[in-house]
Amino acid sequence: MDTGPATRTGDGRFELIADGPFCWRLEPSGDMRVPGVVFASERMLPDLLSDRALEQVANVATLPGIVQASYAMPDIHLGYGFPIGGVAATDLERGGVVSPGGVGFDISCGVRLLVADLDRDDVAPKVDRLMDALNAAVPKGTGKGGVWDLKSQDELTHLMLEGARFAVQRGFGTDRDLDRCEDGGALPDADPDQVSAGARARGLGQVGSLGSGNHFLEVQAVDSIFDETVAGVFGLWPGQVCVMIHCGSRGLGHQVCTDHVKSMDQAMHRYGIRVADRQLACAPVDSPEGRAYLGGMAAATNFGRANRQLLSEAARDAFAMALGTRDLRLLYDVSHNLAKLERHVVDGEERLLCVQRKGATLALPPGHPGLSKDLRPAGQPVLIPGSMGTASYVCAGVEGGGAFHSTCHGAGRTMSRHAAIKRIQGAALRKQLEDAGIAVRAGSMQGLAEEAPFAYKDIDEVVAVCEGAGLAKRAARLRPVGVVKG
Repeated sequence: MDTGPATRTGDGRFELIADGPFCWRLEPSGDMRVPGVVFASERMLPDLLSDRALEQVANVATLPGIVQASYAMPDIHLGYGFPIGGVAATDLERGGVVSPGGVGFDISCGVRLLVADLDRDDVAPKVDRLMDALNAAVPKGTGKGGVWDLKSQDELTHLMLEGARFAVQRGFGTDRDLDRCEDGGALPDADPDQVSAGARARGLGQVGSLGSGNHFLEVQAVDSIFDETVAGVFGLWPGQVCVMIHCGSRGLGHQVCTDHVKSMDQAMHRYGIRVADRQLACAPVDSPEGRAYLGGMAAATNFGRANRQLLSEAARDAFAMALGTRDLRLLYDVSHNLAKLERHVVDGEERLLCVQRKGATLALPPGHPGLSKDLRPAGQPVLIPGSMGTASYVCAGVEGGGAFHSTCHGAGRTMSRHAAIKRIQGAALRKQLEDAGIAVRAGSMQGLAEEAPFAYKDIDEVVAVCEGAGLAKRAARLRPVGVVKG
């Protein structure tokens, strides 16, 4: 896979110039304050240049206080304001802003991977029993219904402050789980007062639920090991059974985003801010609106982390029922829709930045103090799910990783949900997957069809671009055994 010719042009508005392995530069023009930087292979360029996501990369580059570049991961596709697969950082001391569109509506949507001391061959004879147990144990779909029935608003407040830690305190998991969660399972500075009554009402009955759309719980097996040393630190071996969970903050996070987009849209004129797209509504990080959003976002983030913790316990219970063991150890949990205050060196000077990752995951390098001591020799586990029926990857952060230690979060859509269901019916897709040896449990046949594998990019190519561009390195590839879809 090479980077191709030096220059590629799209519809005449944008020109991408090769700028290193799998890296393309969009030079500043108009109101852009920094360049756009796109990580992609040559084969990905035609689709990228015909998609409005590149226009969103340019729009993000106009935000006040942005530094270095407006980055796009190889799974980039059209999003709300920011492209999905977008990364941008703004400097607080230089009027840097935060935009809810830079996090997205599913705040703290993320992935966690649990690993078992079971071989795929051990599970194969009982896979239907296991999938039935998981399907029964995991609440899914829209609306209310969760593993944990919170009894009061006070409990919800504690959960938004303490995240996965609150769940563990109440008996849902162990302290070791928290050691393997980003930020120890709770983002600091959460402010539940910035979560509206409407958002609280939506979230109260959804703690420990999968939701719908592209969210899933998947039983997988390790298919290939690419780095034996890193895989050894992570405790991965060929044939090993794993459980990957992908979900977020449900209706609570969606409402938090909705509320604060409206607030910032009304406030921008007071700060003299004009944006290229109203979906980029923003405010200075160190403003009442900026602080309010970050506090509400952190509260929703902690809801999302507790949500995945509860689903982990549901998976353990299902394994105990079907296989006689609940020994599923958490490898890692990381969010891919988040804004965080981080210190990075920019132009030779360490600065405090608001780094917004939307459909992009943190990829901390070996030795980073943000990792537990047992993970520091290898770097952060980076969890990259593929489309349903294809592979997923476990990667690791690397020294000198670009885009503020960020990498892709998945395969990335190439086709809308509407287009997908026009091409295939859910029942037909289910048969295809089961013929391929993948047991399927779905909340609805339409939801299944919307997530058809052909609606996504090639996960192998996406991850190869990340590795070739020096964003992360492959440790292991996982193949699906069975999937529970929302």
